[in-house]
Order: sequence, then C-alpha cells, then structure tokens
Amino acid sequence: MVNKVNTATVIGLNAYIVEVETDVINSLPGVTIVGLPDLAVNEARTRVRSAIKNSNFTFPDKKVVINLAPADLKKEGTNFDLPIAVGILAEEEAIDKEKIKDYGFIGELSLDGSLRGITGVLPLVLGFKEAGINNVIVPAANVKEAALADGVNIYGAETLTDVVNHFIENPLPITKINIKNYLEEHSQEEYIYDFKDVKGQQKAKRALEIAAAGGHNILMTGSPGSGKTMMAKCLPSILPPLELEEALELTKIYSISGLLSDNTPLMCKRPFRTVHHTASANGIIGGGANPKPGEITLAHRGVLFLDEMVEFPRNVLEVLRQPLEDGDIVISRTKHSIRYPAKFMLLGAMNPCPCGYLGDKEKQCTCSEFQINRYLSKLSGPLLDRIDLQIEVPRLTSDELLNYREESEPSSEIRKRVIAARQRQKERYKNDGILTNSELTPKLIKKYCKPDTACEAMLRAAIVKYQLSGRRYDRILKLARTIADLDGSQDIKQQHLMQALQYRMFNSTESSRV
Repeated sequence: MVNKVNTATVIGLNAYIVEVETDVINSLPGVTIVGLPDLAVNEARTRVRSAIKNSNFTFPDKKVVINLAPADLKKEGTNFDLPIAVGILAEEEAIDKEKIKDYGFIGELSLDGSLRGITGVLPLVLGFKEAGINNVIVPAANVKEAALADGVNIYGAETLTDVVNHFIENPLPITKINIKNYLEEHSQEEYIYDFKDVKGQQKAKRALEIAAAGGHNILMTGSPGSGKTMMAKCLPSILPPLELEEALELTKIYSISGLLSDNTPLMCKRPFRTVHHTASANGIIGGGANPKPGEITLAHRGVLFLDEMVEFPRNVLEVLRQPLEDGDIVISRTKHSIRYPAKFMLLGAMNPCPCGYLGDKEKQCTCSEFQINRYLSKLSGPLLDRIDLQIEVPRLTSDELLNYREESEPSSEIRKRVIAARQRQKERYKNDGILTNSELTPKLIKKYCKPDTACEAMLRAAIVKYQLSGRRYDRILKLARTIADLDGSQDIKQQHLMQALQYRMFNSTESSRV
C-alpha cells in the first residue's frame, strides 16, 4: 500500500506542498526517486538508508519507489530527507500511518540519524499553515525560526529516533515564540556610526533625514574626504524600526538565502547592504541556474549602498532602473518566473570627476572635459531620474574640522522625527497597501499630493524652466509630501515644495554636464 507524507518546497519566496509517496515492491533491493528531483534530493537515497540503519530501524530489503508529487514541480534541497525516511518507516510499520497524516516534515539527515538544520524554514512552515497543516516537525536547529509562524505547532527533533518516538510514547515539546515581543526586545541596537560625530554638512544630513523618512533614493556627490561614506554608514542609525509584516518578509528572504543565524531567527533591523563595484548584474538583481535573491532583494525595506557609484559598470547600474520603479524584480526562466520584492532605498556616493576635485574650492580639478563627460556618462538620464535627492557634499572648512567642542545633533533625535513621519504615512496609507511616500502611485499622488494654487504656480514655472519629465514631476511631489510629514503638516506648502525642488535641481552631477 502506498504511503503519503507531507512536506514542501520553496520556489522564489513561496512554498508549495509536496506529497512524498512511498511504495515497497517485491523486486531487487534499491531506491528510486522520481518527480523532478535535483542532485541533492537524489543523494537522499544514501543518507536515508544509513540514517535508518544507524538509528536501529529496519530498511526494506526490497525495491523502494519514492514519488515526489506533483511530479512536474522541480524539487531542490535536502529538506526531503526526513519525509522520505518517515515514509519508509511507515511502510515498515515503525510509525503509525494514520498519525502522520496531519503533520508536515522537513529536515536533512546525517548518516548517524541526527537532523541537520536547513535553509528556508519559515516560508516552508507558512506554506504548511496555508495548506491547513498545523503540526510540523523540524530539526532542532531550526525550531526558533519555524516557531515564528503563528498558529502552527512546531516540534523540534534532534534525531530520527526522536521523530519516531513522538508518535509512540514520548511526544516532542511544542515551541512557541511571541513574535511581537521578540521583535520589540531585539530591535534596539547600539550603532557604531552616529550623526553626532559628523562635522558640518547640515544640508546633507537634512537630505538623509528626508530620505529615511520617506524611503527615497539619494545620491551624494563630493570631493574625497568630504564625509560621504561616513554619513552613509550613519544612515542605519536613523532608520525607523521594522513593522511586523516587514520583519517576517525579510526573514523569509534571508532564510532562503541562508543568511539567518541560529541566535537571531527573526530579522529585527533594516538591512544595510554595501556592494563592491566589482559585483555582477546577477549578483545585484539575483538569478543563477537555481535563482536566488540578489542584493536588491536582500536590501528590501532597507538600504542598498553603492560607494563610488560611477565605478560600477554601466550595464550593472542600468539593471537597477526597473526595480527602482516597480519595487520588485522578476527573474524569468524557461519553465517558470520568480518574483522577488525589491523595495529598497538606493544610496549612492561618488566623486564629481576622475580626480575628484571638480568644483572644489581649495583644490583645482586636473581632468579634461572629455574625461569628465566619460566619467559621468555611466549614470544615464533615466537612472538619475529615479533618484529623488541629488546633493552636493562640499569639502569641510578648517573651522569645521577643528571643532571638537560642539557635537552635532545625535542620530537618536533625528530618528524620532523620522519615526513620527513614518507613523503619519502609515496612518494615511493604511487602506492603500503601501507604507511610505516613495511607494505612491500616480493615482495616489493625485489623492494625497494635490498642490494648492500657490504651489501649482511654482510647479508650472519649474516645469518650464527645468523641462521636468512626468516621472520627475511625480517624484518632486512625493519628496514634498515627505518634507511636509517631517514638519507635521497635513498639506504640502510652498516651503516644502521649494525644498524638494532644491534637492532635485541643484546638484553637481547635472550642472557639470551643462
């Protein structure tokens, strides 16, 4: 009689239920696995056989056929070891077949029968929950992560013997985690870099505050040593804490990527991903033969920092255009397409020219016009159009450098204003499915960013003078909406619009091309 065991597989960020069908037939001994298994799944034959024997159970001395249904869905990874072993043991009557019907099983087996931790546990458990399977047995190493799924009974097992005994005489304890309390307890963090240690650069600090408040993209241009990289490293210290939905979404991403540690099963802080300019396009957007999330997805709901932005190959920078606009990335393969979320803040830093001193008041630029144009040409107009704030970071004066007595405003104070602005946005967009001003669609811009008569006259003049595109016009309104939120204003006023236009219009990157 064919026995069925519930497990699951992950494609993209979604889990799909898989039934492990086991049949023992009178034929030459051996194990056959069908149902589009990859190499790791096929190798389970050897691991399962040794694990069962070394756990003092009997392995069938007959032909064992394993079918992973549905058969047209590709199966990857080592999480099929445990359900295959359970199916075989149920055929040998070591486990009651009826008792395992309401359970899901995931885990990799060692040759001695112990269970190893795997990646992607949280999305797998959430997949079980959606399918109505509320009892899941996982390796003990993954029990904290699996317990983040509310409403599911999670059992952590150290060995295959523990799993068998669970259905006979020694039930495994259920693990529960209060995810809200866990997030609150672990969201507090001491930051190495703080804005109080940044001398001068008030305009740049204000721009970074606006970017953090609305989730906007920002590009800093300035000569070497002006403080661009340090201010970029200070940005995480003013980002608001993660919402529960954001934390769970990020945890799924990092779990699939194998980047969660055993001590921190839940992502409790916003990611800040720094990418070297030698990174490939696939490394940035994700992909590969077996598609995995790229840096833009790992920076979801956080920051992607590109230092020395113009040193990146142009083709690598251009792949950012669509994700910056849509907030996700679709990786297409022959048999299926995978959609990964990518709602990230792009933070770029660059010098204004190859030597780095174009426009510097103290040191003269030695670059020719041809060198400058070639250097800046890596940043295309369409890409710059998607960057909301483009600011110039000037060299510090001698007075600013020698000022050790006065400390700048600490990050903790700036963060309070950012959190207040985000809270206003959360309340405003609670029925619209978005969290920040940067996510506003054209329809929502008309609803929430409608300028008054005075602002409309100012915008009309700006459109004519600066030849604003439709995208740039929308982004200026989003930026003005964020500045108004920081000021606690319900409406966009002239001063908010003037500041938004300033950050969009007057920057060294574009002025150097004129």
